[in-house]
Amino acid sequence: MIELADVEAAAARLRGVAHETPLITSRTLDRDVGASISLKAEHLQRGGSFKIRGAYNRISCLSDDERREGVVAFSSGNHAQAVAIAAGMCDTSAVIVMPDDAPPTKLAATAGYGAEVVVYDRYREDRAQIADRLARERRLTLIPPYDDPLIMAGQGTAALELIGRIGPPDILVVPVGGGGLIAGSGTALRAHRDDAVVIGVEPEGADDTRRSLETGDQVELPGVPRTIADGLQPVTPGILTLEVNRRVVDHIVVVSDDQIRAAMRFLFERLKLVVEPSGAVGVAALLAGSIDAEGRRVGVILSGGNIGADRFMEVLGEGSPTDA
Repeated sequence: MIELADVEAAAARLRGVAHETPLITSRTLDRDVGASISLKAEHLQRGGSFKIRGAYNRISCLSDDERREGVVAFSSGNHAQAVAIAAGMCDTSAVIVMPDDAPPTKLAATAGYGAEVVVYDRYREDRAQIADRLARERRLTLIPPYDDPLIMAGQGTAALELIGRIGPPDILVVPVGGGGLIAGSGTALRAHRDDAVVIGVEPEGADDTRRSLETGDQVELPGVPRTIADGLQPVTPGILTLEVNRRVVDHIVVVSDDQIRAAMRFLFERLKLVVEPSGAVGVAALLAGSIDAEGRRVGVILSGGNIGADRFMEVLGEGSPTDA
């Protein structure tokens, strides 16, 4: 379990390392949803996502011996880039296991930050097993993408900043992959306001956390879900994140790929923001009416913006334009 003190300690370590990203508002979005909405722009964070928060918090706590040996991580892109950046800042080396179909911009950026990239087939191979093998063979320290107290606490600093700017919102809406961002963010919000509502958003078919919370057991999906939200494709939540999220999350909603596209289009056309599919799911849920936010103060984390121009146009071109 993590507590507010863990998130506050992470915030102290991250001071001067992570950007304090802005809060963005839109009268059009407020009108369409019927709420007062603040968007936490983590797509403008170092490395293009919130992930630097957890990665740096974890790597900065390594021993001298661990730093000399180096670290290994597995990720579809955002955690990969964050670990590469944090490793460089902490004077250690990084090996990153990434799927061979990860967005080319994420593969290139990870290598560009100085990491060694090892690719695998996400539909045939197990990334965790590959990373574990590399850790044993090379004496590397595994930096998990979410299932670690220091990772969760670091991610929670995004919500801590939001609370520091506008106070605790009535509702906090957070994308859910492995559950680390919502675990840390929910912990931060609950400590300031226990009656606030914490809502997670997952893509259709990738709702392992929703199913796990509803059944009370850790659910594993039968295969890697196919969704444009490539950062939200874990087939099962973390053991530690699930335990925290049982305590801090009220419920999870799901959104379709078309709803995600509509949100990306809205953010681009109305707010001039380029947000990747995984980062747009919170706005997608609000625009689709999946969250009862009428008359409420709502905080939404835009978790990432790592998408190349070609892929951005391709994703929006796959769906029909909306008037949103």
